Amino acid sequence: MRFLVLILFILVIGCSQEKVKPTVDESINIQELPTQESWKSKIVFTDSGKTKAILWAGHIRVYSTSMETLLDDSVKVDFYNPEEIKTTTMTSMRGKIDDNTKNLYAFENVVAVNDSGVTLKSEELMWRNSDQKIVTDKFVTITTPTENIQGYGFESDQQIKNYIIYKPVYVTNSDSLK
Repeated sequence: MRFLVLILFILVIGCSQEKVKPTVDESINIQELPTQESWKSKIVFTDSGKTKAILWAGHIRVYSTSMETLLDDSVKVDFYNPEEIKTTTMTSMRGKIDDNTKNLYAFENVVAVNDSGVTLKSEELMWRNSDQKIVTDKFVTITTPTENIQGYGFESDQQIKNYIIYKPVYVTNSDSLK
C-alpha cells in the first residue's frame, strides 16, 4: 500500500509541474536550410541502364528552392565512356550541381586525369551536361606525356582527348622539362 501511495504522490507532483517548452531560434531562415543532407555519399549517374559517372562527396546538401546541390569535403567524379569503362577522374575540394541543367561545377584545386595520363589542373571547371564537355574560362595547366601547356579558357570532351586552350601562354615539350 505504501508503494502505491508513493507512486501516486510522484505522479501528482510530476503532473503538477509546469511543462518546459524548448526555445526556438527564430533567427534561422527555414528557406536557407537544405531539404536533404548526406555524408560520405556515392551517387551513380546512369542513362538507359549504363553508368555515365560516379560521384563521391564527403558532404552533400540539396536545396530544392534554389534548385542546386552543394558538394563539400572532397569531391571525386569518375566519368565512363559508352562501353562503361572509366576514362577520366576529376577531383576538387568542393563543387555544385545546377539541378535544372545538371551541370557540375568543381572548385578549388581541381585536377582531372584521363586514362592516357593527361592531367588537367585549374581552380574551376564546369562539366556541361548538354554536350558532356569540360569547360572553363579560368587558367589551366595541361600536362601530357609529350608536352606541358598553360593558358586561359578551355574546352574538352570529358575524356580530355580532344581539347582547346583558347589563350595559351606557355607551351613546352616534356623533353625540355627533364
